[in-house]
Amino acid sequence: MSNGIKTLVMAALGAAAASCVSDGNIVEIPAEVMADKVRGGWAGKMIGVMYGRPMEFAVTDRMYTDSIKWSPENVAGALGEDDIYGQMNFMATMEQYGQDVPVDSLAKNFAFAEFSLCHANLQARKNYLDGENPAALSTVVNNIHCEDIDFQIECDFIGFINPCMPQSSNRMCEKVGSIMSAADGLYAGMYVSAMHAIAYECSDIDSIVERALGAIPAESTYAACVRDVIEAHKANPADWTAAWRMLDEKWAPYDVCTPYHSFNIDAKLNGAYVVTGLLYGDGDWYRTMSITVGCGQDTDCNTATAAAVLGIVNGYDAIPDNLKSHIPAIADSCFTYTTYSFNRAVDQSMKFIDENVTANGGSVADGVYRIKSQKPVSPAYMSGFGDMRVGELVPVSDGTRWKFEGAWEDFVYGSGDDAPYRVSTRPGDIAEIDFDGTGVAILGSWNTDAGCGEAYIDGKKVRDFDCYYVTEAGKYEGNRAYLFFVRGLEPGRHSLRIVNADRCNPASSANRIYIEKMIAYK
Repeated sequence: MSNGIKTLVMAALGAAAASCVSDGNIVEIPAEVMADKVRGGWAGKMIGVMYGRPMEFAVTDRMYTDSIKWSPENVAGALGEDDIYGQMNFMATMEQYGQDVPVDSLAKNFAFAEFSLCHANLQARKNYLDGENPAALSTVVNNIHCEDIDFQIECDFIGFINPCMPQSSNRMCEKVGSIMSAADGLYAGMYVSAMHAIAYECSDIDSIVERALGAIPAESTYAACVRDVIEAHKANPADWTAAWRMLDEKWAPYDVCTPYHSFNIDAKLNGAYVVTGLLYGDGDWYRTMSITVGCGQDTDCNTATAAAVLGIVNGYDAIPDNLKSHIPAIADSCFTYTTYSFNRAVDQSMKFIDENVTANGGSVADGVYRIKSQKPVSPAYMSGFGDMRVGELVPVSDGTRWKFEGAWEDFVYGSGDDAPYRVSTRPGDIAEIDFDGTGVAILGSWNTDAGCGEAYIDGKKVRDFDCYYVTEAGKYEGNRAYLFFVRGLEPGRHSLRIVNADRCNPASSANRIYIEKMIAYK
């Protein structure tokens, strides 16, 4: 497109973008501008993930204020990033079966994908392989990781393919996101997808951030966390570190899933870091990404999300050359575990956009998308883990708390992971521990030789659990397996009894149960 023509079409789009159109208005986007924004979104995701990659979980309890080293060639690393190939698995399933594909097909293809998974995704995969109903893989009962960051980093394509249509993106999020998330974990994907959708017709970052909140329940803790960043920015727009300190004091203690490790993958905290980068970055690519990295924690995921928003707002052509100059050299190279390259991802996204614009009352004709803009609408509120906090962690090495009966053995993974385990080797083995709290979980490992267990609280059986998995899972210190968890107990003292049941998955080679820690919640 010539510079003169592009100036005219961008000026026409800018009239709508500056005002951030309301529900039902028709937004006209020339096809060339639409394609430029789609390229910008995917390029932003690639650039952001590699800009933040060197600092991923390198800073978990403080801000990072040093400079970020960048070379245009770094973007090639995005071809192997799970932030991108993970969500492309869902894209490929939709391409194969159509965008109305049932959740079972999405879950099946994700469960049997070649790539390894962590946290919420891993638990969802195990639940599917264990025969759980695909519609209930990641409820707050079935997946303790359901409010982790996983869907927040895998939802971008949903916003990419629903321009100006956050209601449509929410419907898609409900299906895809339910595979690995619920409550705040689901709202995280809805919020990010809504930002992407709104970014097609709104160039004001503050407006995008605030309008997208309409896509999630106002009473959710995710929404409350984002609102706190918005208020901090309004009160002191020049100092992002003040917002970080507020988040660190008020929201960082929410860490239901990884209290055993220094990193925090809570969706709302990392989502708040994305918003911090966007608001205080004020539209500047380097400042936005540097602030997002500066917040720490899951820096590659968070920076990729923030940069994808900027990519849609500004389009590919407006991305600084130092960030995008190497993309043409790899534009036809496939992302790991996929048949998608950058160019093919853009092309398929455009095909999905054609379908979605038409399905939602718009039209595509004469080189122009006429989109019926949608006001974000929140789903019904779903409560998650709320203000649940970790009370204590008790390792199996604490002989004053744990009591073991039967053929238990000591076990250590080694290779830098010296955490002590106890391993039950026979049916009938018993482990007991008392705790104070309203919830309890057992950390350990799944394995190919693992069996089934029964959990009793105060003498009453509350869970049957199966520790078999197709590979060894839990060896990675930051990705321990939760054998089971129970919440909603009456406050006070409780007794937990674990029994190695006389049964196991037919595929398991033994009846072993690997236990590392007990976690009590309050």
